[in-house]
Amino acid sequence: MVNDQDPIIQIDLQLQQLRLLHGTDCVACYAVSTASNGPGERAGSECTPCGLHRIRLKIGEGLPENSVFIGRRPTGERYTPELAAANPGRDWILSRILWLSGLEPGKNRGGRVDSLRRFIYIHGTPDFEPMGQAASHGCIRMRNKELMELFNRVSVGTVVDIREHF
Repeated sequence: MVNDQDPIIQIDLQLQQLRLLHGTDCVACYAVSTASNGPGERAGSECTPCGLHRIRLKIGEGLPENSVFIGRRPTGERYTPELAAANPGRDWILSRILWLSGLEPGKNRGGRVDSLRRFIYIHGTPDFEPMGQAASHGCIRMRNKELMELFNRVSVGTVVDIREHF
């Protein structure tokens, strides 16, 4: 499934931390924000799903930082405070998207627990959003610059292991 040459992403929900590993070496570590509703796999729960996943799609390569996405498509807008003021309450998906697909049938793949169908992403968010604390609607939020760095270091197929604590 994974060899020592492949990077692995670990997401620790308790620590609100994402680690990029090559073998046993941690080559990058970032603060993230996962679901304010905590861990959970059911559709509609607004929880972050646990278990093994893979990056199914990488979206946004080559777009400028703060590019706005709706439905996984760039809108052509760039996030600004003025745009935010004109769109209150919008859940901003910015810069890049790493769309996750569950690998564990019955846990995060298939039926009402399917991470891909739940549109679970690692994505960028406005700078004012808190990192290091659970505040999202189920996805994993990151600072835009850090997400763009991570995006360039991983591939479609990279394993993402999400747990309550490592």
